[in-house]
Amino acid sequence: MDRIVRRFPQPDPYSFCGGSRVLSVAFTGYRPQKMPFGYDERDPRCLDFKARLESFIEMLMMEGYTHFIVGGALGTDMYAAEAVLRLRRRYPRVTLEVAVPFDAQATRWPAASQARYYAMLEAADVLTYVNHAYTPDCMLARNHYMVTHSDLLVAVYDGQNGGTAATISMARQLQKPISVIPPVVGQNAMRRTA
Repeated sequence: MDRIVRRFPQPDPYSFCGGSRVLSVAFTGYRPQKMPFGYDERDPRCLDFKARLESFIEMLMMEGYTHFIVGGALGTDMYAAEAVLRLRRRYPRVTLEVAVPFDAQATRWPAASQARYYAMLEAADVLTYVNHAYTPDCMLARNHYMVTHSDLLVAVYDGQNGGTAATISMARQLQKPISVIPPVVGQNAMRRTA
């Protein structure tokens, strides 16, 4: 199996279009259990978060970003991917890439989450399999791939330790710009850092 699967007729997101380089965004953030609203997507805080995330993504599209990379996890990755796919209807040049940390990522998820995951993979323009088998560092390798293949990191973050904090640290070391979106309004307002 190849590491990269491209859908057609979408253009190669890494090519140059009309003399200008494609600008890409990677997402990092919490899984539902670390979000203040948990798995309850009907919670007003979750609805507000999703609306703010989609609005921010649309603003990035209007700024010229056209390639969006998610890691395929539940929570932030899924919400960002679904927002990009909705917006892609209005912005047809936009592409979605899912960087899959290992092939069997979703096999232990509940059936509804698996269906959502496979729908995301089916709708993506590019699938990148960072590893085919699980390894202790496959999530880190996936995050490294996303940071090194993006021009901007969007982080759903409110200060909690874990993979999101580590990915932000990695982006800082690589001098990538970072935009932070808090899961709940009033917690560290949206901001961009260098």
